[in-house]
Amino acid sequence: MKTLYKNLLLLLSVSLVSTGLYGQESKKESTLKTTPKLMVGIVVDQMRYDYISRFWEGYGSGGFKRLVSEGFNFKNNHYNYAPTSTGPGHASVYSGTTPATHGIIGNDWYDKTLGASVYCASDNTYASVGTTTTAGQMSPKQLLTTTISDQLRLHTQGRSKVIAIALKDRGAVLPGGHMANAAYWFQGKNEGSWISSTFYMENLPSWVAAFNKSDAAGSYKKPWNLLKLEEAYTGGPDKSNYEGVFSGELAAVFPHDLPTLWEANGGYDILKGTAYGNSLTTDFAIAALKGEQLGKGTDTDFLALSYSSTDYVGHRFGVNSREVEDTYYRLDQDLERILNALDKQVGKGNYTLFLTADHAAVQVPTFLKDQRIPAGYFDSKSFAASLNDYVLNEYGSEDIIENISNNQVFLNRELLKNLDIDADHIQEDLAQFLMLDPSIERAYTASQMWKQSYTSGIPYILQNGYNLKRSGDVLFVFKAALISYSTTGSTHGSPYIYDTHTPLIFFGKGIKQGATVTRSEIPDIAPTVSTLLGIAFPNGTTGKPLAVLLE
Repeated sequence: MKTLYKNLLLLLSVSLVSTGLYGQESKKESTLKTTPKLMVGIVVDQMRYDYISRFWEGYGSGGFKRLVSEGFNFKNNHYNYAPTSTGPGHASVYSGTTPATHGIIGNDWYDKTLGASVYCASDNTYASVGTTTTAGQMSPKQLLTTTISDQLRLHTQGRSKVIAIALKDRGAVLPGGHMANAAYWFQGKNEGSWISSTFYMENLPSWVAAFNKSDAAGSYKKPWNLLKLEEAYTGGPDKSNYEGVFSGELAAVFPHDLPTLWEANGGYDILKGTAYGNSLTTDFAIAALKGEQLGKGTDTDFLALSYSSTDYVGHRFGVNSREVEDTYYRLDQDLERILNALDKQVGKGNYTLFLTADHAAVQVPTFLKDQRIPAGYFDSKSFAASLNDYVLNEYGSEDIIENISNNQVFLNRELLKNLDIDADHIQEDLAQFLMLDPSIERAYTASQMWKQSYTSGIPYILQNGYNLKRSGDVLFVFKAALISYSTTGSTHGSPYIYDTHTPLIFFGKGIKQGATVTRSEIPDIAPTVSTLLGIAFPNGTTGKPLAVLLE
């Protein structure tokens, strides 16, 4: 009888499995969310999408090629706002919205209430940790919304651990959000240390102190040589008229003798402007994986990692330089190192990762002009003088112009009231005056940004970057490939496609292999990650989950 009873139970179990009733809860669970042990966000500062295809043949199999071949590649990914710069970029990736909502309208901006410029991550109510300088006086107080890392911490009642790392303070502080366990950035000069703020901690953890004591940064005080044989490089020549130089150099050519150039370029700060800065960042990130035991808890942890040296190199040498190409070949090796470390520390299939950029960059206009492509430079000093002369002649006071920054004109509202000048009228008048400048392609008023609802084109991009309380009275856009910068090196910030088109690759647990040319936008990243993890969207989200990845 007992044998018969056991056989009946066995048959019933087999029947339940075959009909899909047994284990139904686990199937429901898998459709609700992906549960990686670790979520990794990688932001490459100043990375154009075409750096993937342009340098493809020079990449190894374990970095960019592994991400593309095993992950999902969004080939038509864009920033949907301007200014396209580092602070707004990192904030938008992690908040799922644009400066219009999260409030980070630039790296710096003019604060109309204070009557002074403010920095996107500065906060002198906190003290530095790990340095006696003020370099650690930072917090995310200027960020008006939550981030995906905040939402993860809220979802798990603070059990998830969030660690943010970048050479640049803003590249760590903004992704870390308001609830990060720690954010670390690099203090160069004569220190060469990773530091933080009392917003996060009172003292550096022992693993950070040990890393700093090891002088890992000092190991990169060596010549910057080409990684590959010279014939392997496919970009511009090593020596050109379109590149800037380190202080003390006569020409921007390899090798760059860092030990000789060390003191003239800020000591350890010179590493930021070389490919070695990314390698140092990778060293520290791998140390963080071990030191913080990321991915070892019962809840998903988050590592927010930003590679800043690509931006420094691009600004000095330009996007077509040998230095940029070498930096990406070396970054490819660093990505392979971090992926291998994740495989070992967290385990293959146990982590989910996305890689994107905070903005792209323009080709050096002097180079474009030599190729007979329309390009040029903007004289900001003569522009300001001309604008001040105009308001003095038309309205009787040049003090009406309170500030000109980030391609915006700020008016002195109190003075306008005293002079009985209608704000809408003078905004429209100044916009029409700006359009007489041959360097300016478009101009819009704050009134237009408030009253209109743009859905496409450059007005749409500008409106997404316009914060009603923080932005200016008149916005202007240069002609394409015309910049306010030096005649060597590249920059960014515009609403044009060369600044907005950036990579977006998802990889790891819960991610299918594939690619799409369907347009995606930067604010879509955070709600996509939130959907994958089964957590609430950041509270200012305006993006949408990327359905093609989730179906």
